[in-house]
Amino acid sequence: MTAARLLTRALTMILGSLLFSVGLEIFLVPNNIIDGGITGISIILSHLTGISIGIFLLLLNLPFLFLGYKQIGKTFALSTLFSVIVMSIGTELLHPVKPLTDNLLLATVFGGVCLGVGVGLVIRAGGSLDGTEIVAILVGKRLPFSVGEIVMFINIFILGSAAFVFSPDSAMYSLIAYFIAFKMIDVTIEGIDQSKSVWIISDSYREIGDALTYRLGRGVTYLSGEGGFSGDDKKVIFIVITRLEEAKMKSIVEDKDPNAFVAIGNIHDIMGGRFKKKNIH
Repeated sequence: MTAARLLTRALTMILGSLLFSVGLEIFLVPNNIIDGGITGISIILSHLTGISIGIFLLLLNLPFLFLGYKQIGKTFALSTLFSVIVMSIGTELLHPVKPLTDNLLLATVFGGVCLGVGVGLVIRAGGSLDGTEIVAILVGKRLPFSVGEIVMFINIFILGSAAFVFSPDSAMYSLIAYFIAFKMIDVTIEGIDQSKSVWIISDSYREIGDALTYRLGRGVTYLSGEGGFSGDDKKVIFIVITRLEEAKMKSIVEDKDPNAFVAIGNIHDIMGGRFKKKNIH
């Protein structure tokens, strides 16, 4: 990895970790709203003991960082450790700062946004801000549940605890903040202009392919397939589009063949090839 790429990754992790700290100390914590995972546990323990949140964030994440180093990799573990340290320092520095609002709804929304964007930036840079994800990855190998389901179960338990430590209202606002943060992580990682892969099976494949190329300015690839029931040779059109082009793509296909089979999937990353849009004259 070049020095420039390493510096870019470090700056991205610093920015993400500090945004996360802002979400906690400027919006959520002063209003008794918590997040899921290690962060939520740290907020609860800090409230009960009076010890700084930053200390709990660092200490509670360390065991999971060790597991991550052993099971996932050195680069991931070191990136996560760096991000967690910056986040812990950020919460310490921001703790004396007066919160921007005492309106619970505003604090929930803006706190959730800061948390989600912060986590998303750190993940894009190759790290993490919460050891819960590491636990979920390791436990998921031994249980018939996905990583997402395990994380959700853990976080529901943690967020529900806010009802007993703070109040039922705090628990409900915490769930809203968690949902907002969850969605913002997706937006930050995938981008607003998310890419989608499309597979189209139709006897009018040539007409559809030409129309997609001409009207969307996207290149198409024709793949050879075979019908599972009929045994007939089939042509499959493969194309990568943006989310904003999805409606137009469907209109083009329906216009050429209303009975065409269309499958659409989300793409998290694209490397190589020629994805840039061609100019349409």
